[in-house]
Amino acid sequence: MPLSWAVLWPRSIRGQVTLLAVVLAGLFLIPLGIAADMVIRNAVSNSIWRGTREAASRVVVAYRDSTLRNPIAPGPDGVTIIQLIGPGRHILASTAEAQGMPPVSDRRPDLSDRPVDFTTCRRSSPADCFHVTAALVNARSGAPIVYAAHRTPTVLSSRILDVAVGLQIAALAGLIGWIAWKAADRGLHTVKNIQAELAHITVSDLSRRVQEPPGEDEISNLARTVNSTLARLEHSVEQQRRFAADASHELRTPIAGLRTQLESARLHPEHTELETLVTGALRDTDRLEAIVTDLLFMARLGSSGAAVQESVDLGHLAAEEIARRKGPIPITAELQEDVTVLGVRTQLHRVIVNLLDNARRHAAGMIKVEVSASGDAAVLAVINDGDRIAEKDRERVFHRFTRLDESRSRNKGGTGLGLAIARDVAIAHGGTLHVEDVPEGTRFVLRLPVVE
Repeated sequence: MPLSWAVLWPRSIRGQVTLLAVVLAGLFLIPLGIAADMVIRNAVSNSIWRGTREAASRVVVAYRDSTLRNPIAPGPDGVTIIQLIGPGRHILASTAEAQGMPPVSDRRPDLSDRPVDFTTCRRSSPADCFHVTAALVNARSGAPIVYAAHRTPTVLSSRILDVAVGLQIAALAGLIGWIAWKAADRGLHTVKNIQAELAHITVSDLSRRVQEPPGEDEISNLARTVNSTLARLEHSVEQQRRFAADASHELRTPIAGLRTQLESARLHPEHTELETLVTGALRDTDRLEAIVTDLLFMARLGSSGAAVQESVDLGHLAAEEIARRKGPIPITAELQEDVTVLGVRTQLHRVIVNLLDNARRHAAGMIKVEVSASGDAAVLAVINDGDRIAEKDRERVFHRFTRLDESRSRNKGGTGLGLAIARDVAIAHGGTLHVEDVPEGTRFVLRLPVVE
């Protein structure tokens, strides 16, 4: 932007909006004012000339009828200056006000049957300007001329009308600028409040919210969007805090057990059995490895970009995992063929693994896997005959590091992240994972969009 424009252009949005409003108002009002000025001038002039034409016509008729008297009677609408000019510019007759005045004009109409309207000024002063109608009394050469004149009103002979119209344009432009200023000020006041409130929000306190003005305009929607974003941010930070606290607690337990065993072995080597020490250390190390693996998987799932997706046969994927598993509890399967979903194979396989691991820990003697298509959804269900999950706990089991009553678990060893990971993967694939009622035991149901 050139320097001159940079100086004139306001820095604030309020000033920019006001300036643009005034400029646009000027671009619209100035031509409108000029047109109004011309219309008013033409209307006043036409009104005057109607009177002068009528007065001139009466004098012409009276002259032709030989009934014209001197002084001539004034015409209608204030036409008090009427002159009958003969050859040699001699005044043959005039109104009383025109007596002693020189001829109003020397202009002669070209046609006897068509009067001429014009304006003339005797001197430079606007007070000596007239609206005149000139008419010939007959068609003969050298026929007398009738001049009917009306003093030009001040509104036409001076700049009063131009000044009045200009002042009205300026007043209207100023009013429009004031309205634009107040309108911009209202919106920007809300924006300033949002800015001030956001400046006071810190990571340690995300509970504050900006004031939401009433209405459905852009500023109101902005305030609501900011509050919605702050609510999501607060929820996310709170989840991260809980996750960090839970993770540190879960990691501390095996680390503390491992440290206790090693310190005890160092202090009392003569009472330490190597096999017992190694077995305990490996057990705690395995648990640490499982927790860290799950934490890294969840971190990658939440922070990485879109992974490469492919068509996955859900029944075939479940069959591969079932065939791989060996254990005391048999797994029965009812797998429908060609139930295909679009997703990341490794992540969907992790869901099946976590659901089967959870079923193995809680089953009494039966685990069942079902894969089927239901409308536009692919359904994978994992059922075990262990204790049922209370209705109030059916959402809590998907929270990170959540464990229900230990009496539900026939053997320990879970990291507390398996179901949370499965739920996150389901949501990332546009699906759901929840617990359903069954007569005995627990049924976890995964629903994903099917590929047609």
